[in-house]
Amino acid sequence: MSNADLTILLVPLVAVVAPLLAASVRKALLVPLVVFEILMGMLIGPAGLGWVENGPMLETLSQFGLAALFFMAGNEIDPATLRGSAAKRALGWWGVSAAVAFGAAFGLVFSLQLGTAAAGVIIAVALTGTALGTIMPILRDAGLIRSPLGQSISRAGAIGEFAPLVAISVFLSGRQPLAGTLVLIGFLAIAAVAFWLARRGPNMWLRRMVTLTLHTSSQFAVRFVLLLLAGLVSVAILLGVDFLLGAFTAGILARVVLQGSDPEEMRVVEAKLDSVTFGFLVPVFFVSTGITFPLTQLFENATALALVPVFLLVMLIARGLPVWFSQPRGTSASDRRTAALFSATTLPLVIAVTGIGIDHHVISETVAAAMVGAGILTVMLFPALALVGRRATSASPAVPTAPDAFPYEAHE
Repeated sequence: MSNADLTILLVPLVAVVAPLLAASVRKALLVPLVVFEILMGMLIGPAGLGWVENGPMLETLSQFGLAALFFMAGNEIDPATLRGSAAKRALGWWGVSAAVAFGAAFGLVFSLQLGTAAAGVIIAVALTGTALGTIMPILRDAGLIRSPLGQSISRAGAIGEFAPLVAISVFLSGRQPLAGTLVLIGFLAIAAVAFWLARRGPNMWLRRMVTLTLHTSSQFAVRFVLLLLAGLVSVAILLGVDFLLGAFTAGILARVVLQGSDPEEMRVVEAKLDSVTFGFLVPVFFVSTGITFPLTQLFENATALALVPVFLLVMLIARGLPVWFSQPRGTSASDRRTAALFSATTLPLVIAVTGIGIDHHVISETVAAAMVGAGILTVMLFPALALVGRRATSASPAVPTAPDAFPYEAHE
């Protein structure tokens, strides 16, 4: 059996076994499902048993999975939460995160001779992100999603997802910053027109089509939403903007387009979208991350291994500490800790940014492996630590939590 044949069999097998493992340890320890997917990917990949290697098919599906993850992150965001004084405060504190991240990145680059100033930019952008698509399902399962704390975390996470994508498009697109900014403005203008059209009218024809095809093979709502994703990703690629910005924007746009529809029908549509993304594409991305992770090289390089806890600490300081201080006056230390740890959880953005750095020969594979390793640790450790002492009391009646729900399980 060839490696390609094994890939077709083993990646879906891992995607099935990982939730079973996550559910089996859930009562004793909250471990996000993605951790099992990544670890099992390492097991079957070149660093482990060597049964599966990265190939064109797996790489393509992994990119689709990454786009789907950012799309679902955008789809979780209520645009209303990104307006007002709370959103401005969150954006301001993200600016503090960026300042801390740039200072730490350039300090590490020049003190440890990790590369040029361009490497500092790559590392800094990677340090400012939040894995919103990863933490939102965990917040939902913990019953925090609709609480004031959950809204604060979601707001900080949305900015921590969107702002770094803007930075990638401006500074890491291969253009001069001014040219990158102009292209970004062009993309945002196109997106603004799409949002304006989505808000113009009641879209009665769309609602009728959703209703008529909801339980048929036509599945118009799902196809229409996926068309929005493909359209904005294509526009982003054509303009030279990072495709993840297109995917994230498409997620927000899809929510706006479908707003006002029958709530019960929307829950069905959301469940179908979750089935496509979290049931197929997103697991492939995380399993592929484990397969391609250079674990052997990391352990063979003492410098790279030593950088993992350094990057982990910097991620916590650069992203978590500003979010701690950004919480409203009177917020308890427990809530501040929860918000800080969730906001410092990152991985997909680190993978995307370090990939750009390697492609442009700006950072070494050693530095990239150390950063991705630190990102994996944030997913393994920070959500569990964030919920310590909260699991018995945090469930909200508005969002019932199924006892056997999986860590990134879909809308109920």
